[in-house]
Amino acid sequence: MHKYIQTAAAVFTAIVITTPTLAQDTNAHKAALVAGYKAAFTCSGTFNAGKTIESISNLELNLIYPNYRETLKGLPAAIINEQEKWVSVKYSITMPPRISAWRENLGCSQLPMGASVDDIAMLPKLKLASKNRTLKDKNWPIGDQLTKNKTPARLQAVLDKAFDHQTYGEGTETSAVLVTSASNMIGEAYRDGYSPFVSQRTWSVAKSIAVSIIGVAVKEDLLDVKAPAPIPEWQSKGDPRAKITLENLLHMSSGLYSGKLGSRTDQLYAGGARVTDRSTEAPLDAMPGKRWRYANNDTLLSVRALRASIGDDRKYLAYPFEKLIHKIGMNTTFLETDWEGNFILSSQVWTTARDLGRLGVLYLQDGSWQGEQILPKGWATYVSTPAPNQPPLQNSAGNPSWGYGAQFWLLGERFDLPKDGYLAAGHRGQYIFVIPSKDLVIVRRGYDESGADGFNITAFTRDVLKALSN
Repeated sequence: MHKYIQTAAAVFTAIVITTPTLAQDTNAHKAALVAGYKAAFTCSGTFNAGKTIESISNLELNLIYPNYRETLKGLPAAIINEQEKWVSVKYSITMPPRISAWRENLGCSQLPMGASVDDIAMLPKLKLASKNRTLKDKNWPIGDQLTKNKTPARLQAVLDKAFDHQTYGEGTETSAVLVTSASNMIGEAYRDGYSPFVSQRTWSVAKSIAVSIIGVAVKEDLLDVKAPAPIPEWQSKGDPRAKITLENLLHMSSGLYSGKLGSRTDQLYAGGARVTDRSTEAPLDAMPGKRWRYANNDTLLSVRALRASIGDDRKYLAYPFEKLIHKIGMNTTFLETDWEGNFILSSQVWTTARDLGRLGVLYLQDGSWQGEQILPKGWATYVSTPAPNQPPLQNSAGNPSWGYGAQFWLLGERFDLPKDGYLAAGHRGQYIFVIPSKDLVIVRRGYDESGADGFNITAFTRDVLKALSN
């Protein structure tokens, strides 16, 4: 087990800003963000996944956002409190360290900049009786017992190539691959030091988990995708954002301003900000439903709408677990929140390849699990139907781009893949590919370099399908 891990204060003095120029103030804030990033990933890696500091440094904290790397090198080692389950990272001689603290089910949450260890007590907590701990004795996908069917040799060869750092992308770092039907695990493989029960962050695959939770709420008549999203912060008289529908958010067509990159919400992911501060503040710069633009905030706002509709904080925190996550045996999954208790379901979920496989199986079965209809009938069709507004046909490199449904990506025939397939995709190479016509779910987890081309999921999927043909 880890003990308190510390280094001399001199290590971080190189990044401390002492003179009041604008550039230096910007660097000081960047140091706070990067310290928050390090605290968050060290906390989640330690207490969600049970990883060593060496593993976290080599994987979670390696090859990260390019503009964070130099600053990260200047930070001291994290202090890890094993008993109280929190992590702190010092970055300044005038400000408290950045702190991330763990709670059961909810994983790690960053405290805001300027908060102290004493403020951990304010974090919401959640204890549940819903987690079924008897699943180890049941067969996949209900449990973790696998049939004795051997992985086909041709498929095993493809799975092995996923780890060679070359076949599906130069320098790619695969941690897990999994191929399953609705009833049978066909094949899975893990990098050294990993197992079916070691978790990592999903990044934007979480968006597809978010739309699944929204689906449960739609089935229970808590939400209506065609109705304006009930965002409390938009209810002032004359606010045009009150007309944004939940469906606009799910289709990435809110029309809200999202900066240069809608995929970078650093103040939330690394800065300890609240969803209610950052995601609700943007003005419109296009009319709702008239433009597609990928934005983390659209997902976060759909989940904010769920919290408002439930109207009870404890019920809101328990809702995803009791209604979906634990019902389908995703027992190694942590849904992380900001310090106010808002789920950050655009990115901050920690889970395993098997738990993502279970989610894929749920979609293969049109939302049914052990005879219970968890998602609305037809929800799988809803999320995989092309949204009215689509991404550009080509990306910045001139290559064909993916299409978009509702918090899932669409690849189809443009990539020589089954037309009915749809994909959950996340930063650094996280994927769930659901292909109903083949009764198949393909999962890939990785630590690919941020900003690089990454793992070629389309080529991998084609090779998996070829290996399983005939």
